[in-house]
Amino acid sequence: MTPKTSVKPKGKKGVQHRKTTLVKLLKRGITIFIGASLVSIGLELFLVPNQIIDGGVVGLSIISSHLSGLPLGLFLFVLNLPFLFIGYKQIGKTFALSTLFGVVVMSVGTSLLHSVDAITLDPLLAAVFGGITLGIGIGLVIRSGGSLDGTEIVAILANRATPFSVGEVVMFLNVFILGSAGFVFGWESAMYSLIAYYIAFKMMDLTIEGLDESKSVWIISDHSRTIGDALLDRLGRGVTYLHGEGGFTGGRKNVVFCVITRLEEAKLKSIVEELDPQAFLAIGNIHDVKGGRFKKKAIH
Repeated sequence: MTPKTSVKPKGKKGVQHRKTTLVKLLKRGITIFIGASLVSIGLELFLVPNQIIDGGVVGLSIISSHLSGLPLGLFLFVLNLPFLFIGYKQIGKTFALSTLFGVVVMSVGTSLLHSVDAITLDPLLAAVFGGITLGIGIGLVIRSGGSLDGTEIVAILANRATPFSVGEVVMFLNVFILGSAGFVFGWESAMYSLIAYYIAFKMMDLTIEGLDESKSVWIISDHSRTIGDALLDRLGRGVTYLHGEGGFTGGRKNVVFCVITRLEEAKLKSIVEELDPQAFLAIGNIHDVKGGRFKKKAIH
């Protein structure tokens, strides 16, 4: 007898899944390309001509390029290679490939833009607009699952072996790198570099989180149903009712939980203040929200 073999038919689900995956991959690639290109522009048209550096591998690359006379793009690629290998081993293949693509685009971009005249030779303007461009570019790459700076990987690994947080390790490394700019380019350039780094950090944070950064809201009130209905009706946000017990009084407490954007925070506070000025209100930041009716916009 011929053994029976089951062949899984190619259905519409498989085709749809492949299409979805391809679209996501293409979207990620385009976003990383745009982000890495912005970083190249920020470096070659703002920071480098004014002898201003950024933190991390980018800062080390600018210093190395200045001292050796070799192209900046070469150092951006070579200095990131060890961290790419570490990222592949410790974080994953997708992260490593996304980072490799971003680093290649950034390296090639700086090489192509090296002969282009700087947009401004005013160091303050260069620090401000260079920092803005750099921050947006790096933020786009990070949002897409990649990185353009190996020091973040070092910080993650150091955090596992030392009592210092990732942020503290990154800050220590960048203070050392930015301080080195004072010996290479002069202390005035080092101060402008600090300005550029701070602006880039803030813009990166804004790009990653977005203007619609999510916030969790906890409201404890004797008028929980009234407040919940008002949030549904006037803010257009779904709510969840929870039941708790007061630790001091032992009495039953009604809790309203919901998730909003930070643009809706002021309106929510005014609704709660209007309906129950004595209500306990706690608001915290959330980095990621999925599912539910969170995407629904306010209807009033």
